[in-house]
Amino acid sequence: MRSSTTRTLILAASALAFATSAFATNYDVAVGPNGNLVFYPEYVIAQPGDTVNFVFHPKNHTVTQSSFDSPCSPADGGINSGFMQVASGSEGGPLPNWSVTVNDTNPVWIYCQQTMPKPHCGQGMVFAINPPPADSDKSFEAFKAKAVGTSGESTVEAVTSTPPSQTWAEATATVTSSGSVWVSTYTSYEGTPEPTYAPQPVTHTIIVGDSGQLMYNPMNISTSLGDTVIFEFHQKNHTVTQSNFNTPCTPKDGGFTSGFRFVAPDVTSNFPTFQITINDTAPIWGYCQQTQPASHCGAGMVFSINAVETGANNFAAFQALAIAQAGPGSSGVKGDSSSSGNGNGGSGSGNGDSGNGGNNGAVSMSMNKGSLVLGFVGVIMAMI
Repeated sequence: MRSSTTRTLILAASALAFATSAFATNYDVAVGPNGNLVFYPEYVIAQPGDTVNFVFHPKNHTVTQSSFDSPCSPADGGINSGFMQVASGSEGGPLPNWSVTVNDTNPVWIYCQQTMPKPHCGQGMVFAINPPPADSDKSFEAFKAKAVGTSGESTVEAVTSTPPSQTWAEATATVTSSGSVWVSTYTSYEGTPEPTYAPQPVTHTIIVGDSGQLMYNPMNISTSLGDTVIFEFHQKNHTVTQSNFNTPCTPKDGGFTSGFRFVAPDVTSNFPTFQITINDTAPIWGYCQQTQPASHCGAGMVFSINAVETGANNFAAFQALAIAQAGPGSSGVKGDSSSSGNGNGGSGSGNGDSGNGGNNGAVSMSMNKGSLVLGFVGVIMAMI
C-alpha cells in the first residue's frame, strides 16, 4: 500500500464544501514523473470539495504553496508537504502521495522547494489549482514565466532531440464483444494495451479550452476498443487536430481534425462537440492548431490517448517537445498551423461546422450528430 497524507487548503471553508463532497473529484498530479522537473498536469480546474493527490516520483521534491508575485518563496501559513525522498528504483512500484482538499475556487500557486543542484522552481517546476484564464495577467503561463525569470532558466529549451522511435509491428489478436469473437489485425508496439473490448464501452469527455485555459481537460487518457471520446469545445477558437509524437504541432498526414470551433463568451450550454471512436489501442497524439495571438500548441495545449507512460514516448515528453518546437524562444510552429482551419488540407472550416480525416486505424470520428467513419487498419472478421 502506498503511503498517503491528506491536508486541507485553508482558503474559505464553508458548508458548500460539505454539500459538494458527495460529488467530489480526485485529481492525481505526478510530481517529477520520469525524472522530469515538472508537475503533471501543470494545473487543474477544481471545485470545492475536490481533492488533489500529489504522487511523488523518484528524486526529492516538495509541494509548497507560494504566491503569484513570489512564485519561488513559501507563502506564510501555506501548505507544504516537506521534502519527499523517493529512491531511484521505486518507479513503477508504490509511491508516496500527499493530498489536499479544495475549499473554494481561488487560485492556489505551488512550486517545488528543492534547490539542489539547481532550483527546481527556476526550471519551471510549478503548479496551480484554479489559475485565471490564459488571457489574464495572472494566468498560469505568466506564473511559470515569473518563476523561471526569478531563479533560473526553463529546462524546456534543453529539449533538442526526440526519444528514439518505437519499433512498430503488425499484430493480430482475438477479441470478444457482445458474445461475438473477432480477429483484429493492427499495428502496435511494446507497452500498448491489448485490443480488448470492455464489457460496456465507455464514453470519455475531454473539455477543450476548459475555464478559458489553453488546455485539454484531461490531457491524457487511457481507453479500450469500442470506447468513444467526445471533445467538448468551450470558449475561444480551438481545434482538435491529430499529429505525431515527433512533430506535436504539425498535422498528421491523413489524420483527423475538427476544424476551428469558435465558441462565444456567453455560451453556457449546448457546446459544440467532436467525437471519435477507438478502433485500436495505438497511441493517439493531438494538439490545438490555433496560432493567434500565439501558438496554443507551443503553450502546451496538446493531448494524448493511450500514451505509453512507462516508456520514453510518454505524454510529458510529448508536451515538452511541443513547447520546445513551437513555444516562446522557438523558431515557430513547424508545419501548417493556419488559423483558417485547413489543418490537413481537408474540409475543416473556420467556424468548425465540419471536420475531416483520412484513413486512420485508431479511430472513427463524427462531428456533433454527423458521422464520418475512418478506415480500419487491417481486417476485422466476424467469427460467430
